[in-house]
This record gives sequence, structure tokens and C-alpha cells, in this order.
Amino acid sequence: MAKGKYQRWLEPDGLLLLEGWARDGLTDEQLAEKIGISATTLYDWKNKFPEFSEAIKKGKEIVDIQVENALLKRALGYEYMEERVEISEKDGRKVIQTVKTVIPDTTAQIFWLKNRRPDRWRDKPIEKTSEDMEVKVVIDV
Repeated sequence: MAKGKYQRWLEPDGLLLLEGWARDGLTDEQLAEKIGISATTLYDWKNKFPEFSEAIKKGKEIVDIQVENALLKRALGYEYMEERVEISEKDGRKVIQTVKTVIPDTTAQIFWLKNRRPDRWRDKPIEKTSEDMEVKVVIDV
């Protein structure tokens, strides 16, 4: 590896490129490959250079929010407008609009709830240990 290779990635253009790749969904390992370094070196640079780490976090955050919104939309269901063009000799060209409904998706709902509300929606309840339970002792004298 050339000495000072990290410097190119700390410049505004390099940071913007990193952010874009992260937004495109590349994993840290794929980012390292794109840059031409090992994953270990990438993790080292993330620890040494806050601006490097922040660019990657910023890019990942954008796409994570988009996926969260899409999952929520799918879980709740939604409506959309479908347009169809019909051409006939009698009426000519007609655009027909139809409101379509996508029903709520129970799999998306379960996934959302298990991850957002694990205290209420996990498959197996948390077993309480004796350390978790409060013991009250009453002594009659």
C-alpha cells in the first residue's frame, strides 16, 4: 500500500464518494475493496479519522431511513394511482386512472414489531431470574 493513501479519502471529493457508495448499500468490506484496501485497514481508518467514519455513517443513514419508510408503508398498506392508456378508433386516446390498494402486509408488521418492540413481540419471553425478582420478607413479632 502506498504511504498516505488515506489522504485522498479525507478530501471533500473522496468523502463524497464514500458517502455515495455507502448510500448505494455497499458494506464495509465492499467499500474497502473499492478503495483498494483491506477491511482491517478500513476499520482502522474509521477509528483514526472521524470525518472518514462520518461520511460512511451519513451515507448508510440515508438509505436506512428510506428502507424503514418503505417497510412501514408496506406494513400499513397504501393506495396508489395506476394509469392505463386505451386507444380506440371511436374515442381516440383515453387515459384511465384507477386507485389501487396494497393491503397491509402481516410479515412486514411482524418484522417491524419484533425489532421495534421486542419487549412485547419477541417469540420467547424473557425468563426472570431470581436476581430480577424482588423478595419481600415479612416478620411478625
